[in-house]
Amino acid sequence: MFDVFPLLSGALSRRRHPHGDRSALTTLQTQTHRTSPGLATQLDLRARVQDSLDRAVDALFSKQHDDGHWCAELEGDSILSSEYLLMKAILGQRTQSDAEWTNAPCDSSARYEKICAYLRALQRADGTWGQYPGSGPDISATVKAYFALKIFGDDPDAPHMRAAREASLRLGGAERINTFSMFYLACLGQVSWRACPAIPPEVVLLPRWSPFHLDKVAAWTRTMILPLAICTALKPVRTLPKDLHIDELFVDERARHELTSADARDSDPVSWKSFFLFIDRAVKAIDKLGLMPLREIALERSRDWLVDRMRSETTDGLGAIFPPMVYIQVALQAMGSSRDDDIRVTAERELDRFLIEKEDHIRIQPCFSPVWDTGIALYALTEAGRTAERDERITRACEWLIEKEVNLVGDWVRNLRARDRERFQRDPGAWAAWAFEHKNDWYPDVDDTAMVAKAMHRATPTAPDSHPIKDAALRAQVWIRAMQNDDGGWAAFDRTQHREWMEAVPFADHNAMQDPSCPDITGRTIESLITCGVSRDDPMIRKAIDYLQRTQFDDGSWPGRWGVNRVYGAWQAVGGLFFAGENMQQGLLRKTLRWLRSIQNTDGGFGETADSYEDDAHVGIGPSTASQTAWGAMTLMFLTKHDDPAVVRAIEWLMRDQLDEEMAPEGVHEVDAALIGPMEGWRAAPSADGAPPIIASHPVAEPAGSWREAWFTGTGFPKVFYLRYHLYRHYFPVMALARWVNRWADEVGT
Repeated sequence: MFDVFPLLSGALSRRRHPHGDRSALTTLQTQTHRTSPGLATQLDLRARVQDSLDRAVDALFSKQHDDGHWCAELEGDSILSSEYLLMKAILGQRTQSDAEWTNAPCDSSARYEKICAYLRALQRADGTWGQYPGSGPDISATVKAYFALKIFGDDPDAPHMRAAREASLRLGGAERINTFSMFYLACLGQVSWRACPAIPPEVVLLPRWSPFHLDKVAAWTRTMILPLAICTALKPVRTLPKDLHIDELFVDERARHELTSADARDSDPVSWKSFFLFIDRAVKAIDKLGLMPLREIALERSRDWLVDRMRSETTDGLGAIFPPMVYIQVALQAMGSSRDDDIRVTAERELDRFLIEKEDHIRIQPCFSPVWDTGIALYALTEAGRTAERDERITRACEWLIEKEVNLVGDWVRNLRARDRERFQRDPGAWAAWAFEHKNDWYPDVDDTAMVAKAMHRATPTAPDSHPIKDAALRAQVWIRAMQNDDGGWAAFDRTQHREWMEAVPFADHNAMQDPSCPDITGRTIESLITCGVSRDDPMIRKAIDYLQRTQFDDGSWPGRWGVNRVYGAWQAVGGLFFAGENMQQGLLRKTLRWLRSIQNTDGGFGETADSYEDDAHVGIGPSTASQTAWGAMTLMFLTKHDDPAVVRAIEWLMRDQLDEEMAPEGVHEVDAALIGPMEGWRAAPSADGAPPIIASHPVAEPAGSWREAWFTGTGFPKVFYLRYHLYRHYFPVMALARWVNRWADEVGT
């Protein structure tokens, strides 16, 4: 056989120069068809993958903003719409001529009607609302949606309202909603404040050595607890006209006056839950007797804490996320602040930036994701061979990220070891970190920082360490190292530890009281550190590997904290072990390979719904999606070769599902649930005419070369809140296709 390697070297120049000449590859294909059918088939596949990759790269670049960053819509569920409307009712800002309950300037009824229109569109055929397309009914979401629509004018006897009411009663009644939702009902006079968990504002005064302290809960909980604490202390109630009450949604009238959530009712008499329910009753009794001598000091200290973390030069709103940005407005009004107060004006403006207004509806995002989107897009493009030295679009992305570097010593510093805390406070220029949003300097996170750092380092492969882009990536490693937990893993926002007893606090049913180590962040962080020059033998890396080995499930998978679910967790954990130089043939990873093969769909793709967080029977089961197929393909490539049949089938799925010029224009926005096959437990309501059930998604125009994905593959809080990142279906397939091309080159030879 003739010598193919010189020709292969030329053919693979597209890996280094993606828009280079393809003549060498064409010549090689022609010659090898006569001599080596196996190689010819591989070359044909390689050419098709490269073509798919080129189109995907062009599509991803088309979504880049002029200043260099990426930021697509971050889609949540119906509670964003219903809670926004309920907030407006609590604040007395509903458009209403009846002055009995409105004492503040009213807003445009057209805006509210558009939000209601989107909320109605999300209702299922069975009358319920859920947490994601295809999920089971959610009692909290259903009650809040019904209440919001009723307040804003929907006739309770309308068919969709009757269906929602019947569904709420069928699910156990409004008394079954979670405690966070119960605060909305208390503020609107539908339940007693006794039905909400006691969160005394005095928690802000607790010494740091106390078992419960703000530093010991998750960053997002920290920003929610104090506004809610102010509300539980002041107990604001907006009196609604009687015809807007929701008496019809309750099954047990007594439950409206006591803390009777499902967790509270079903708790074991001898347990942490029972202990905290006793504490809750005791705190409420003491409060009722007026025996809170530090109440005024605590309220003022709480307000100061919140206002300090709302300074516009440090953040785009409290926590830069929806829930605290809602309740800070309620809390400030309860403390006597008027709507035109500067702080409230800022809080309202920043929250309203999340609204996406269209001609016939308004949908609401939980926050913005520009740093996350830009970091991952940049990483994917570096995998496809783009670097700052050869593409000014990459340079612009890196420069935009450098502008977003966090310089504030925020809450996270309080949980560091003393030596690190002193060093970071003394020399802010010695470290670098990034937050998820445009501006959230109080709360940078490890996940974003790790992603940004490794992407920028890869974007400047030949630059010296002193280069501004590479220097920022290297300084990030200083911060990341200091954030490692004692168990060897990394959490999102703090150096912390897992305090399981906190999950029994009544308010903890939002499933996000803590921010412990998780395998997905740990795996990504290992890769980031090693990419930026940390030795694989570093004790910190070995400790992280031990953590990953301990947290693997028996089936070979890992949990996904920030993506759905085991497919995401396995991708990140296996990637960390791969970059750390671990033996990919060891027993624990052979289990992972067997598991991946067992869950791959018959069409070659991978999919998993968030049902897997509720029931292990759903692990690895779901319709194939672009993002999850990319995760599965990349995990397989860590564990086996590029030409493994499972890898090829996944790559073929990505190419087959990619949009061409005819498919790309806006038009296809529904997913036929019948396509997923007879998967046990899949929930999708049948349509009225008996046609196959439809899981609808709002229209999004996509360019040719990209993908569509109606399913939610991002995780906010497991079992509570999920997300659809509108760029997941783009940059992850780019990453997977590029990795396959690179593995082809490594394994076939150049």
